[in-house]
Amino acid sequence: MVIKYTTFGFDSTDPNGPMIYMGIYHFFYQYNPYDAQFGNIVWGHSTSTDLVNWTPQPPALLRSEPYDFKGCFSGSTTILSGGKPAILYTGVDFSDIQVQNLAVPKNLLDPYLIEWVKSPYNPLITPNSVNKIDGQNFRDPTTAWLNPTDGNWRMVVGKKKNDTGIGLLYRSKNFINWIQTEQPLHFLNNSGMWECPDFFPVSTISQIGLDTSIMGPNIKHIFKASVANSDYYTIGIYNPNKDIFIPDNESLDIGLGFRYDYGKYYASKTFFDSATNRRILFGWVNESVNNLDINSIRGWAGLQGIPRRIWLQKSGNQLLQWPIVEIEKLRMNNPVVEGNTVLMAGSVRELSRVTTTQADVEISFAAKTLEKAEIWEANWTNPQEVCSIKGASVKGGIGPFGLLVLASDDMQEYTAIFFRIFKRENNNFIVLMCSDQSRSSLHLPSSDYDKTTYGAFLNVDPVLEKLSLRTLIDHSIVESFGGEGKTLITARVYPTNLAVDGGTHLYVFNNGSENVDILGLTAWSMKSAQIN
Repeated sequence: MVIKYTTFGFDSTDPNGPMIYMGIYHFFYQYNPYDAQFGNIVWGHSTSTDLVNWTPQPPALLRSEPYDFKGCFSGSTTILSGGKPAILYTGVDFSDIQVQNLAVPKNLLDPYLIEWVKSPYNPLITPNSVNKIDGQNFRDPTTAWLNPTDGNWRMVVGKKKNDTGIGLLYRSKNFINWIQTEQPLHFLNNSGMWECPDFFPVSTISQIGLDTSIMGPNIKHIFKASVANSDYYTIGIYNPNKDIFIPDNESLDIGLGFRYDYGKYYASKTFFDSATNRRILFGWVNESVNNLDINSIRGWAGLQGIPRRIWLQKSGNQLLQWPIVEIEKLRMNNPVVEGNTVLMAGSVRELSRVTTTQADVEISFAAKTLEKAEIWEANWTNPQEVCSIKGASVKGGIGPFGLLVLASDDMQEYTAIFFRIFKRENNNFIVLMCSDQSRSSLHLPSSDYDKTTYGAFLNVDPVLEKLSLRTLIDHSIVESFGGEGKTLITARVYPTNLAVDGGTHLYVFNNGSENVDILGLTAWSMKSAQIN
């Protein structure tokens, strides 16, 4: 195991309120301490000095009050003046009404923040007829920020009215008494419920991360919401005078444009790491299990993906993501290294000397010629559907080429991560990045397990640029970063021989009719992180 952050007990889901305090990283998460299914939700808590090796702590928030009797649900942490941490979270009361609550550390001298105390003023925000909130679909407060126009706090709570997704905005002078503003920070018709919203600034001139309260020139803002099992974000401008967020491109708003990850990745949360000036992203990677009783039998469910550094691309058009550098300390010595080689059309080649169930693989490709690229059909609009139709086993022109991971001896079972290049009628090219799970778990019926094939566009010009891929394999989780962090796809797979030493294999493959160049390849076996 490379890194399974929240399999300390049973079911774990949304990441909540990651932060750093007195040199210790804290990670909170939705957690059921009694069963590997949803229910009995509390805030799990783990600590780390390096974001890789983690120590579980007692739950930070338990269901103990009338306002959170049915669960301590998602929320965020904020570092207040004087460096004091505070938790804002959603509680569900006896009547299934969602309310917003506050908790603070009992002992600020404890760097591990073992004990938290709920505010006597809870619930801080309740739905009622005056604020026209019905008590359902009203949850997940964000990290708060200071508005420079009045010096007061602001924070967002996710909401749905009819089918309109809404980021309700609240302001407070003291972090206890919150007043809803006249208009939301942002909303979009027909976009569904906005769960786990996140709102933070990014620099337009640097890769460094920014504190959530930073405003000024050379800054854009990111509004993210979790919608229909995907995490969408949009880039825009925050106007602190009017307290509104305006997307740069309305066609790339929530549910329409970019996602953090085009696979199994949800309810994500960022934080500003003040020790290293990075913004770091955590995300929940759910099981691919349709029969939930399987989780109970197995005894655990739900993982957190590898933490990712996140920043704005120089063009300002999209975010880039990359595994935090600390993950590299798990790389073992003597990696497999290859220079410039040719990957012949129709070939499959094994990468030996790699622990295939725990590996970090970096590879870059270049197409020798693009003349035989397949034609992109005019009615194709959904890249995931195209990846499903044209999977790894479907022979193409330029591609599919990439990696076959967690493959069986007879090559009947594998998970494929690959690129495929198409040509438009105007002679421009389209690159698809796909993660094909259709043959990942042949012994498991599709009625019990989700074997979706994922796909997304990769914004790379194959005429001028290489096609890079980094894939991290950790038993049942496969995280892939395409185009140096432009497109990401995470998958959960359950190969037949996963638990057998040497039972799985790793290959590079090219199922196209044209050769492609491998410009470079490095593959590391990975050590296990320490989850004490």
